[in-house]
Amino acid sequence: MRLPDCSTYSDDVGSDDLLDALDSAALIRALAEQGVEGARRLLRANAESDPELRERLERLRTRLRRQAGRRAERIVTQYDQRIAELDQVRIRSDAEVAAQIDALEARLAAARTTDWSKMPSGEWLGDVEAALLLPDASWNRPPPRPGFGARLRALFARLVAWLRSLFSRRSSAPRARSSERTVTFAVASPTGRGLGPSQIGEALARLSPPQREELSENLSHRLRGRERELEKEAEEKRRAAELQRRRLEEERAEAERRARADTESRVKEGEARRLERELKERGFVAEQGQSLVVTFGLVERFARLLLEEETRRLPEGTRLSMRGEGSTGVYEKARLRRAEEVAHLDVPGSLLAARMAGQRHIDESTSYVYREVTSERVHVVLAFDRSGSMEESGKLDAAKKALLALYVAIRRRHPDATIDLLAFDNEVAVLDLVTLWECKAGSFTNTAEALRATHLLLQSSRANRREFYLITDGLPEAYTGEDGKVHSGQLDVAMEQALGRAGELATVRPLRTTVVLLKSAHPEYETAARTIARTLGGELVVTDPGRLGVELLVRWAHGVETERRLLPPAPLPPTPDVRTAARGRRRRGDRRMGG
Repeated sequence: MRLPDCSTYSDDVGSDDLLDALDSAALIRALAEQGVEGARRLLRANAESDPELRERLERLRTRLRRQAGRRAERIVTQYDQRIAELDQVRIRSDAEVAAQIDALEARLAAARTTDWSKMPSGEWLGDVEAALLLPDASWNRPPPRPGFGARLRALFARLVAWLRSLFSRRSSAPRARSSERTVTFAVASPTGRGLGPSQIGEALARLSPPQREELSENLSHRLRGRERELEKEAEEKRRAAELQRRRLEEERAEAERRARADTESRVKEGEARRLERELKERGFVAEQGQSLVVTFGLVERFARLLLEEETRRLPEGTRLSMRGEGSTGVYEKARLRRAEEVAHLDVPGSLLAARMAGQRHIDESTSYVYREVTSERVHVVLAFDRSGSMEESGKLDAAKKALLALYVAIRRRHPDATIDLLAFDNEVAVLDLVTLWECKAGSFTNTAEALRATHLLLQSSRANRREFYLITDGLPEAYTGEDGKVHSGQLDVAMEQALGRAGELATVRPLRTTVVLLKSAHPEYETAARTIARTLGGELVVTDPGRLGVELLVRWAHGVETERRLLPPAPLPPTPDVRTAARGRRRRGDRRMGG
């Protein structure tokens, strides 16, 4: 079977990640030294000179602008829908008013041709009742009061009638009332709730022709009044709708302007979120509360970079000794601890462990490797001064970088070594790599407490190689009293306490001690540091902050002394002098270095 020629197919697998276009070492350094803002600055600086990175940024910004544009379009569309709905409501309202006006016009035309002497149909009862009960209608007005002559004539007429009734033997027939006399219909309903159909019919029957004309005019006025009210109400609704429409249009224009102006800020925010997401995916930063902090993995990689930089500054012989000695040829089967050990993977044993654990594939929990075994166990204590004076001239940053490089150098040579990081000012704190890198300057220098903590750590250690590195820049300034409180300002007492603790630590065997003093203009600082180093039985190194990492690595490389498991361990001398043992170790280190 002939396999296809893959060279004819283009490689279409690419990455849009921004961090892929950055130098890994530069990114790690920027993150460690300046945080996430340093990574942003590095990204902007590289985008100016790297066309590929600039293209990726432009693609990201174009996509973010498109998303922001869609958001602006959604906002404008919502306002357009509201305006369209408002227009539809206005159109329906105008149509309803027009239909009501047409109905009133038809009723008005019908009112002109209706015979109001007869009982109207049911649809007219309400209007006829309202017209009949109008207070200013002629039939509801009281008759005018008669004048004096009319009253006098009426008096004589009643007198004549009374005389006639006296002298006449038969009663005269009652006179018929005038048919033109009307009554007030407003009192036809005693309860005040209106007129019933029969009352309305009776009232219409008693109206005179002029009154019927008046009733027809009243009905017409009533219908025209309702028509005017409808038109006025429709006009008010139209004005309100127009005002609401203008407001919506103004809001729409303002929302569109804000959305367009917000586009660039959203692009920057999206770009920042993209960078933070990529940093999280690579394990460089993690969320802590509302902020991003560097991770242990980032600080460890930064420490490796520092070690590489400091190693290049070492002498050639020291660089060779940093690589370690020959292999022992003795291996043990154990769990995978580091990624570099995959080359020594026990595949059959790992597969068997995975099957027994019910897994189909090998993972870290079921991976076994053959690890080279030596009998040497290492315990190193790294203590550094973080008092307020260490913040001057970059001494604290230099100490942290030097300790990170030394930490990685120890781990590279002895992966199982016990390494304790101590920072001391008034008190002593045990740190890991992250807290070491993030620690800040404190108050006074409590050297005695740091030596006491080191003594507690090393005296219980079972390691056959113990080393202690003390980094400081001045005199002991504080001490911890028997009451557990920190006292400062008494330099002689603080020095006495430091020497006492140094004497206790010197009883730990075997122990290699290095006291590093960062150069100062005060000669008494070197005198005090030399006294402490002499009491510890170690050596004193006086150096600049820029040379601190090199000095620590040189002392560590000169102290390499591996003991093989295949050979019986050499017995320790009964009670060797601390200074003699230190000089012997230095001579052996010099021979290995070719000195």
